[in-house]
Amino acid sequence: MPTTLNHDALSQRLTDSGLRSTTQREVVYNVLLKKRDHPTADEVYARVKADLPTISLATVYNCLEALVQCHLVRSVNLDRGPTRYCPNLHPHAHFHDEQTGRTHDIDLPAELLEKVNAVLPDGYNSSSVEIIFRGTATGSGGQDRS
Repeated sequence: MPTTLNHDALSQRLTDSGLRSTTQREVVYNVLLKKRDHPTADEVYARVKADLPTISLATVYNCLEALVQCHLVRSVNLDRGPTRYCPNLHPHAHFHDEQTGRTHDIDLPAELLEKVNAVLPDGYNSSSVEIIFRGTATGSGGQDRS
């Protein structure tokens, strides 16, 4: 599970990235931490409206971009669909269930990541690896794991 940041730590991370902490950024970040289901910006907007009824969709997009910029959240792009947001910063892959539309975090063993990095051409290092599996649940594999 990703480490959650308290108010002060979140403010510091934003400040270190040249951004200031705002109520809107905090509420958006807390929404992502509360339900880790890889929501789109529209889904985050709908959830944030409960706490901040006057917030605009543009502000939610700006908050999400700020959180991605300071490495508090990862953006996940699945084909041509809308960007989804993931607060899990540990190395992991995603499984996108094509039947339900849900996206699940998949833990990756360190040894596997080492093997993936080993296939890079000589003289190259990766700063990140993104692996997305696509498919459907089989048998009892469709348990909620998000």
